[in-house]
Order: sequence, then C-alpha cells, then structure tokens
Amino acid sequence: MDELKTLESLGLTLPSPAYIFGAILFSLIGWVAYRHGKKSSLTPCKWLGITLMLYPYAITDTRLLYGVGVALCFGLYWYRK
Repeated sequence: MDELKTLESLGLTLPSPAYIFGAILFSLIGWVAYRHGKKSSLTPCKWLGITLMLYPYAITDTRLLYGVGVALCFGLYWYRK
C-alpha cells in the first residue's frame, strides 16, 4: 500500500472501471471498423478505426473518453456503406 501512496503523491492514479470499460469498448469498435474498412477498401472507416483503437491512450478524463468515442462512432456511421 505504501507504493500506491507514493504513486498518488506523484500524480499517478489508477483509472476508474468506467474508463477501462469505455477504453475496451471503443477499442473493439475500432478494431471491427478497421477490419471492415480494410476489407471494403473504405479509407475513412479504416482510419477512424485506427483512431478509435489508439485515442484512449491520449485521453485521461472519462467523460472526454466517452464524448470523443461517441463522436468517432458517429463518424463511422456517417462513412458507412
């Protein structure tokens, strides 16, 4: 437990379960979108899929994670065929 307090004093905290669930959910959606875009030769879907898989690494706020994820999923819906 002392190590956890040391990490918290450095500003490092563990993500919430909601954040972990959202990161896994949007990464899986991104993987499916990438596979679909690659198979169907839809470049926007492929790049949106890559973005969905990688953006949780850059965002630390849970609300922002869900907001950006929903926006990217809307982009996938827009470019579907």
